[in-house]
Formats: sequence, structure tokens, C-alpha cells
Amino acid sequence: MGGKMPRELLQKKNVEGVLFFIPENIRYLSGFSGSEGYLLVGKDENLLLVDSRYITQAHEETRGCRVALVDKGITGVAAQVSSLGLRRLGFEAQGISVARFEQLQKGMESVELVPIKDELERLRGYKTGEEAAGIKKAIQVAEAAWVEVLDLVKLGAREADLALELEYRMKKGGGGGIAFDIIVASGPRSALPHAQPTPRPIEKGDLLLFDFGCRYRGYCSDESCTVIVGRATEEQKRIYGIVKDAHDRAIEQVKPGVRLAAIDAAAREHIDHAGHGEHFGHGTGHGVGLAVHEWPVVGKDSQDVAEEGMVFTIEPGIYIPGWGGVRIEDMVVVTADGCEVLTAISKDLMIV
Repeated sequence: MGGKMPRELLQKKNVEGVLFFIPENIRYLSGFSGSEGYLLVGKDENLLLVDSRYITQAHEETRGCRVALVDKGITGVAAQVSSLGLRRLGFEAQGISVARFEQLQKGMESVELVPIKDELERLRGYKTGEEAAGIKKAIQVAEAAWVEVLDLVKLGAREADLALELEYRMKKGGGGGIAFDIIVASGPRSALPHAQPTPRPIEKGDLLLFDFGCRYRGYCSDESCTVIVGRATEEQKRIYGIVKDAHDRAIEQVKPGVRLAAIDAAAREHIDHAGHGEHFGHGTGHGVGLAVHEWPVVGKDSQDVAEEGMVFTIEPGIYIPGWGGVRIEDMVVVTADGCEVLTAISKDLMIV
């Protein structure tokens, strides 16, 4: 899976190569799925540097690049790259700490290092058909597991136990691990957007928020479902309806050429007009691919527009401290004339 970095970037930055550190970008460009490695993309050759733990794996997985053994971490990388005689080298600015940059700089005194950031953020933003297939499979595995776990939602069941069951069933169903720490939050705790599951037992009338996703061949899914346990109050139904309408309005806006800030505004303005603007603090969505959070950002400050092939979430929410919260999240892919909703679980109000 994955794609290639345009060689025009090397020309634009007037560099002879770009050194990558972030595992997702390395996997995208080379196929190597190990958790540590260094990839040099040059004008004529790509070089993957790994230590002895990954050398066999790198030879088996990589395509279109030479594999070499490196020791001593970043110091060894600096030595190997220096030996190539490069004069100007771009590097992935977001993938390296100040301390490691200083090590790199010390070991490459004859090389001018050029930080590259914004151009690389878009590297994985447009999904190929093969990538979209991986994302769809991750969604299918995660959703099948969630449907099974929903049958375990009973009075007295604990948040933490449901989260563990969901992780187990996603892995058993063919997922390659969780895409992020699963969120299961009940009652007043559902007002915490990134709540960690606790031993809290579920009570009748609770809002119960799930945020879950798994990986398939490296690609992630991300979905949020909020259900109500036992019975729903009129206020719960009203808040859920506001969020659902905001979610639907945002999805209706998704098509090529539409500003991502306008998609965010479609959800945000509806929630604000309903009197809950202060209870929706995060962005309406984010890109999903090899990382569960990647470019583009669907937010009020976004300067980008929707383009065919982008995959991102739509996930408005209302979080009222001491009362509870509702988040509804689907994943979409931008098509030639609109969008396709990739996630399949109905987001109509569900009482379990």
C-alpha cells in the first residue's frame, strides 16, 4: 500500500534527499512496518536504515529501496548518510526531537540540514483504492466487534470490561490491534471527550459513549457511537437530536472544492444556535489513514478544501459537565461529486 513522494519536492526545497523518521511515513513510502527505522528518499535511490532487529523484516517488506544495517541509532544514521556525499539534506522536522537533531547535526557537519514540515503533512492525505480498501476492512472488523459487545451492555456492566471485550473481539475478528485507546464512558463521564474506561458500573438511564477503532494492514478506523441504557429522557433525546442534525449537516457539505472550515461551520453553527456552542470545543473531524489522526483537519481554522480521495471523520459532540455527553462519528471519503460514508453503523438514537 501507499505511494510515492513527488520528486518535485526535492527540487522545490533544493535538497538532494529527505530523511524520514515517522513510522507511518516510512511505511507509506517503503512498505516497512517496523516500529523503528530511518528512510532516506533521494533523487535516484531510496535507502532504508534499520538495526539488527528489523533487517530480515525490512528485506521482506520493502519495495523500491535499498536496505542497510545501522547501529548506534541516530549517530550511525548520520555517519551512513554523510558517507553519501550529500550537501543539502531535507529532514522530517516533526519526526525528530531537539536532542536527536543535535546528534544528527553533530554527525553531519558537512551537510546543510533543511527542515521540511508543511509539505510532508499532506504526504498521505489522498488515499488510493488499495488504501481505502484497507480502511474499509478495518471498519468492518471494528463494527462487527462493537455489535457483539453491545449485547454485553447490561445494568452493572463496567466500562473497563466493555473496553477490554471490544479490544479482544476486534483482534479476534482479524484486526491488527487497536487504532487508539478505546473510550467507553457512561453517565456523567460521557461528558469527557477522551475519557479513560473505569470500573464504573453502568446504570439505568446512562448515556454510554463508545469511541473505537482497529487497524488492518496498518490502516485505521475511527468511529463513535452513543447509546442510552434502559430508557431515554426527553432532554437526552433533544441533545442527541441536535448532535445528529449537526453531524448530518456537515456530511451534506462534503464534496470537492468545499472549504473544510465550512464543513466544520455546518456542524458548529447548528450546535451554537441550539444553545450549546460552549459545549462543543473540538474540531469536527480529522484525517485517518496509517495514523488515526493525520492531515487534513476539519476545523474552524482550516485553510484547506475537500479534495477527491481525502478520508476524514465527521464527529460533532455536545459535552455538558455533570450531565453527560453525546458524540456521533462517521468516516467519509471525498468522491468526485460528493462523499461516501464508509462507516455503516446507524447513527439513529439507540436505546439498549
